[in-house]
Amino acid sequence: MQTTFEIQTNGAGLYEFTHAPAGWINGQGNGLLTLMVQHTSASLLIQENADPEVQTDLQAFFSQLVPPTTDPSMSYLTHTYEGPDDMPAHIKSAMMPVSLQIPVAGGRMRLGTWQGIYLFEHRTAPHTRNVAVHFAQS
Repeated sequence: MQTTFEIQTNGAGLYEFTHAPAGWINGQGNGLLTLMVQHTSASLLIQENADPEVQTDLQAFFSQLVPPTTDPSMSYLTHTYEGPDDMPAHIKSAMMPVSLQIPVAGGRMRLGTWQGIYLFEHRTAPHTRNVAVHFAQS
């Protein structure tokens, strides 16, 4: 069973979309859910969804770790024609997962109490992101 989720972003940040796969696999039995973002400047994360400061701090950390190409420390980068955030976005997506695997039991994802599924948008402009989804029943 396969589908694609479309996620609208408003620029850099974490966008929780746990409800989409949860609703899609609801009651489908046991198996393994696989999600893969179909873009090279965004990532997928399983992260805490209780305290929004976690998402704020993650965004701040990775922005500091990999600043835009306008920062003097990034002057060695050559892929700059799509904007100062583009190559740093590719670097961030190379550092973080672009796919996730989540066990499913009784038609429910086996996420922890405070865990949610997030698209981590690394570009500053709004984008429409696609996440390819596959559920393999066991």
